[in-house]
Amino acid sequence: MIEELKEEELIEKVGGRFKLSSLIQKRLVYLNKGGEPLVEYDKDENKLQVVVREILQDKIFLNMDDEAEENRIVPLRARF
Repeated sequence: MIEELKEEELIEKVGGRFKLSSLIQKRLVYLNKGGEPLVEYDKDENKLQVVVREILQDKIFLNMDDEAEENRIVPLRARF
């Protein structure tokens, strides 16, 4: 089992165990359909480990509709 899944930091970052489970499931579906990970990874690495690192590095999150979203940095001038 991935030790990070037991950490309260990961659970709190997403907003609870249910939301963490939902985000992981949605992201795994995306990756299994051929989506590209947002972090560096080894070919031997488990996709679940990749998803956990994406969450810890603030690369993905759940939006208000509980949909998985990539965290994109918007240039300051584009915000106005």
